[in-house]
Amino acid sequence: MAELKDWKTNACGQKFIASYSGGKDSSLALFKAMKVGEAVGLIVMLEEEGKRSRSHGMPPELIHAQAKSIGLPVYSAAASWADYENQFINLLEKAKYAGADVLVTGDLDMPAEDCWHEKVTNQVGLKLEMPLWQMNHHDVVKEFIDLGFVTVIVTVNLSLGMRKDDLGRTLTHEYVKELESRGIDPCGEGGEFHTTVIDGPIFKQPISVRKGEIYKDGEYAFLPLELE
Repeated sequence: MAELKDWKTNACGQKFIASYSGGKDSSLALFKAMKVGEAVGLIVMLEEEGKRSRSHGMPPELIHAQAKSIGLPVYSAAASWADYENQFINLLEKAKYAGADVLVTGDLDMPAEDCWHEKVTNQVGLKLEMPLWQMNHHDVVKEFIDLGFVTVIVTVNLSLGMRKDDLGRTLTHEYVKELESRGIDPCGEGGEFHTTVIDGPIFKQPISVRKGEIYKDGEYAFLPLELE
């Protein structure tokens, strides 16, 4: 059990690389890790064409604007799902060469056994830190909002209780109460929604964005954000 408990303390006094989606959970995890350790960069995985991030479908220029405001370099690679693990490991190796000892992720509900992140970090010789691991989901979002983070809903799954008019809304305590009253996980851990963070305590300045045209793809609806 001691080893599992270390998943929340491994970044203390260490240099780390953070897996970063640009969304709320990875941003809060980065904030927490930066309080106790030293970040050397952000890992961002892109889709095969390199035009969108793999996790949240964000354009690379928006991710780079976030990284610039945070003050960290981006380690990125475009990969198919088949090649995802190999490309991720390559980025971990580059981060280790740059001085990282730990990988930080924003996962909440990662199983204690057969953890993919632990598997890849072990291959490279890094430790794993998940500052939000096993936290209550409501508490995670409350802390995120209380710290002054600002995040916008950019992807919704229409089959899981989310609606098209949720797109573009900012997470507030009132909106979280509304989501919970609709039976929706306030962290979106069931795939209900994804967010893009545009301000908060890790940023030197807010990210100025304009909203594009909403579009649908199957059960999903998307709100593209572009830099102003």
